[in-house]
Amino acid sequence: MLVAMNRWVKVAAVSGALAVALGAFGAHGLKSQVTAESLETWKTAAYYHLVHSAVLLVLASAGEKHMWTKRLMLTGICIFAGSLYIYVLSGVKFFAIITPLGGLTLILGWVSILFSSRQV
Repeated sequence: MLVAMNRWVKVAAVSGALAVALGAFGAHGLKSQVTAESLETWKTAAYYHLVHSAVLLVLASAGEKHMWTKRLMLTGICIFAGSLYIYVLSGVKFFAIITPLGGLTLILGWVSILFSSRQV
């Protein structure tokens, strides 16, 4: 159980570090390269990425409990924030179209917390 918890702490730490790094890249590296609208999209991705990385860190302390929630949150981060990052960098509309699937996955993660907390 301790090994699984440590693995999720590491996942959360890497995810959080990436969120900060990508947020800084957007603020400094992309500012003059993309439109204001695209920069706002990038900021949204970085914000959701960082918030849900913090949630992953909290969930990591639960050990094996909330395993599905952790998986949903990580998948949601990858699809939601990842698709927005790629969309801003590439301009390929497909990536913006799949973003709501990431949002739905994050919502399911939050709902999973609700239902797993009722079992205590």
